[in-house]
Amino acid sequence: MRISCFLSAQFDPAASATAGLDDVLAQAAAAEAAGFHAVYLGHHYLAKSAFVQPVPLAGYLAAATSRVRIGFGVLLAPLLNPIALAEDLATLDVLTRGRLTVGLGAGYRKRETAAFGVAWDDRLRRLSDYVPLLRALWRGETLDAAGSWGEVPGASLALRPAQPGGPPLWIGAFAEAAVRRAARLDTPWLIGPKGDDAELARLLGVYRDTLAEHGHSPSRDYPMSREACVGDTYAAAVAAVRPHLQRQYAGYKSWDDAQAIDVDRYLAEDCLVGSADEIVTKLHRWETELGITEVSLRHQFVGAGQDEAMEQLARFGAEIIPRVSAGAPR
Repeated sequence: MRISCFLSAQFDPAASATAGLDDVLAQAAAAEAAGFHAVYLGHHYLAKSAFVQPVPLAGYLAAATSRVRIGFGVLLAPLLNPIALAEDLATLDVLTRGRLTVGLGAGYRKRETAAFGVAWDDRLRRLSDYVPLLRALWRGETLDAAGSWGEVPGASLALRPAQPGGPPLWIGAFAEAAVRRAARLDTPWLIGPKGDDAELARLLGVYRDTLAEHGHSPSRDYPMSREACVGDTYAAAVAAVRPHLQRQYAGYKSWDDAQAIDVDRYLAEDCLVGSADEIVTKLHRWETELGITEVSLRHQFVGAGQDEAMEQLARFGAEIIPRVSAGAPR
């Protein structure tokens, strides 16, 4: 199993954004040194926090790292023009020397779609249309493309990604219909940070059944994102992360599920929180019972400091990653 981390590149508006960016860079370097597989960035517009946009930030991180993969978890593709998106992501793949992974999502904030003139329902159509268009352009095909975003006859890219066929595309999804959409598009489903083992098993069954219905192989990446904290004991880990997690989810005003969350159940069942032994046991269970191949962990939440984030990265690198990576003894 591969272990990756999510970088929270959003800061208090009253704080220094340049200092915050230095902290993100330090976390990326620490993650690379600790053996994490990838670092992932989020995407929002009109946020209340000072939110560093992920496409330019990914390019910045590319120059500051050499091994760790860089990706999005997720990029709000329907808000963007697909031709610009294809060119920007091809550019990033070249800048990273083929280390880019692209998670795409439809988004859940109507404020964002309205700001970009995207009809709420059209965001789903765009997401479905963009995946084959991006793949075709990255393969070097020439095609006529049109949609609510515009039209272009004979579209092609002279700039080709470093990875043959372009960077991997994943689709982030929560609802069953969205999970089916990811399968129809022949993209790995990036599992979001909620859902206990029983719910994930059910939805993974839906996903794999839909793959089979459309003639797609089930052999692929099965990535998942989780909130995480390692402590000396489960109680210590919960005490460290609970206030930050509660504050984080209270800020998701447009995400209905976040407003009804039972924090204690969520920490115990959905999150990756506990001692190193407890975390390794849960990771092995997700790998063997659910088929998960990669887990992306968020270690830093709103209100948590840089020292806490760096300590978590170091502890996961020393206490967790060597025990779950490929070839590690069980």
